[in-house]
Amino acid sequence: MIESLGKLSNYLGLPSVASEHGLKIDYMNGWVHWLMLILFIGWGSFFIYTVVKFRAKSNPSADYKGVQSNYSKYAEIGIIGFEAFLLIAFAFPIWASLKTNVPSVTNEMVQVRVIAQQFAWNIHYPGNDGIFGPTKPQLVDEETNPVGIDRSSPTGADDIVTINQLHLPVNKMAMIYLTSKDVIHNFALPEMRVKQDAIPGMSIPIFFTPNKTSEDFINEIIGSAREGMGYEIACAQLCGNSHYRMKGYLTVETEEEFLAFLEEEAEYLEDEDEDDDW
Repeated sequence: MIESLGKLSNYLGLPSVASEHGLKIDYMNGWVHWLMLILFIGWGSFFIYTVVKFRAKSNPSADYKGVQSNYSKYAEIGIIGFEAFLLIAFAFPIWASLKTNVPSVTNEMVQVRVIAQQFAWNIHYPGNDGIFGPTKPQLVDEETNPVGIDRSSPTGADDIVTINQLHLPVNKMAMIYLTSKDVIHNFALPEMRVKQDAIPGMSIPIFFTPNKTSEDFINEIIGSAREGMGYEIACAQLCGNSHYRMKGYLTVETEEEFLAFLEEEAEYLEDEDEDDDW
């Protein structure tokens, strides 16, 4: 019953779900809309009833005794109970599972740093050693080193950085550490049901498991208004005069394709090192 009523979200125009936790959020939306529908019909009907019953023609003089029924009190208690049920049974557990109960890092996860700035997304992968190299503000160069990685460090030499291009493997948990270089931004992946502020001076963990590749998603939206477009990274927080163009792209691919992507990016690093030696 919970799932069937929650499926009302299928008719709300939401984006396709592409993460393991996405259906939980959609079901929550479905239940909230049921409550809003009940309230809309209930209060709307009550309003029409009172307008008709207490119109001046039917009530030429004031009734100083007022309404004697306890109906309104019971209705309010029922609404409060429904809202408490939604909070305790759905909202609190979902919030805890997505925001509070941060899982321990394991080798089965993909770790990525996302550093927002006006008006781009800097994506930082730890490289083959699986360890993020140290970063220093004085090393930041918008063209060659946008996140200020210390390449002289053993753990930073193999780190990979891309701009507006986030790659993740399908069916594998992604642990993203989100921060900002300047103002508050908001990292939003609509299909993944992920949305989190990026705040300067803070590293905020986000974790989710994508379960639909970009190729499957593109095939799914054929014939829709978004045909031909893959997963997008949106900034959902007004962050300046070019906020509208702060857009990135998420590619969800197989494990083999993801490893091939990292290998290709590592080769670019080696080529750059050779050019520096020259």
